Amino acid sequence: MTTFEAILLTIVTASTPLLIAALGELVTERSGVLNLGVEGMMAMGAACSFAAAVTFDSTLLGVGAGILAGALMSALFALVVLGFAANQVGSGLALTILGLGLSGLIGAPFVGARRDPVAPISIPGLSDLPIVGRLFFGQDLFVYVSIALTVAVAYYLTKTRSGLTLRSIGENHASAHALGLPVWRMRFLAILFGGACSGLAGAYLSLVYTRFWSPNMTAGRGWIALALVVFAAWRPGWALIGAYIFGAATVLQLHAQAAQFGVPSQLLSAVPYLATILALLLLSLRHGRAVGAPGSLGAPFVPDR
Repeated sequence: MTTFEAILLTIVTASTPLLIAALGELVTERSGVLNLGVEGMMAMGAACSFAAAVTFDSTLLGVGAGILAGALMSALFALVVLGFAANQVGSGLALTILGLGLSGLIGAPFVGARRDPVAPISIPGLSDLPIVGRLFFGQDLFVYVSIALTVAVAYYLTKTRSGLTLRSIGENHASAHALGLPVWRMRFLAILFGGACSGLAGAYLSLVYTRFWSPNMTAGRGWIALALVVFAAWRPGWALIGAYIFGAATVLQLHAQAAQFGVPSQLLSAVPYLATILALLLLSLRHGRAVGAPGSLGAPFVPDR
């Protein structure tokens, strides 16, 4: 394998958790709910999945535990913002703090443990092709799941009755409620989906990307996923493109550090986050507003009747 092929494969690996988490948050925000707890849910997914995988010696059970952890964290968030109409920004930040702290407690006994790598899917003949072989036909299952999830979310939001209902609730929850649409139920399910995706993204980090657990291993990826939703203008296809752009920024700064370009390593480590800020700034300067943002995003729903 050439260095160029290795870099491309690493970019795909680094982009996958960003894409999965961003898709979950995109669906949540399409329902009109802003959940800033993605980082905390990812951390919980990473800790619980690794703990379960090591304890039961099963990657499949680990993935299930990660998804469940993210869903349970999002259910707690849903109880607060839907049941008590609490401020969504403050509740999301509290969820992140809770998730980071609780994940450190759960993962503490497993520091230093390692898991065997997840075997990639190999298609005889196609996987051996130069460059495109490993890139398109030799990835692990999670990569293909993330692509399929992008297509599924795009289809759901644009082609299904339930998806159109979800979008209408996100645009104007008062009008949707007046028409008899189940605002609370749709938002609750959207929040659960977002949490499950964040938990899956965290599971990918600990079981595939690094194959070990360490505190704060999410390293701000949850915040990048949140920014990706805005960058993508709440469209799944653009979320896919954005995830690979920011994944490339993450990988290339690591290679730049290894090449010793004479630039401080701290500055190179900040490149993915600087790229995120720059992308959002350019988007704001171009459009002057959050293009595609649901009309009721962040607003608590308190029905009049």
